[in-house]
Amino acid sequence: MPTRRGSRWTTPVEIADLIDDELTAARSADDPWPTLERVHQLSQPWAWPHVRVHAAMLAVALRQRDRREAVGQVVRRAAAGPGSLVGRYPTRNTGRTAMGLTDTAELPDEVATVLRRHLLIP
Repeated sequence: MPTRRGSRWTTPVEIADLIDDELTAARSADDPWPTLERVHQLSQPWAWPHVRVHAAMLAVALRQRDRREAVGQVVRRAAAGPGSLVGRYPTRNTGRTAMGLTDTAELPDEVATVLRRHLLIP
């Protein structure tokens, strides 16, 4: 359940709303991957949103008949919840199969701003 402040267990309302908006936008985008990658970086600290994003990524991979991405998303979806709950996730990872599980990428400014506001990154 979203809260105003948030913790590892509860997603702040602002972030929960952003995740919902981004997942909705990804469903109607010509290329949903940039949106899903951005929302993945935003969702990582919270188990349920993190798993939801990987479910959306899996759905896109299946729709695109991308077997490699689909298999990678099944693995990532299984690891996402537990990883977020114990705080062991690669911050800034885009969530795509082409990126290694422990690799990182540049954090978009808008995502960094929101995460800083909730004291989740320096």
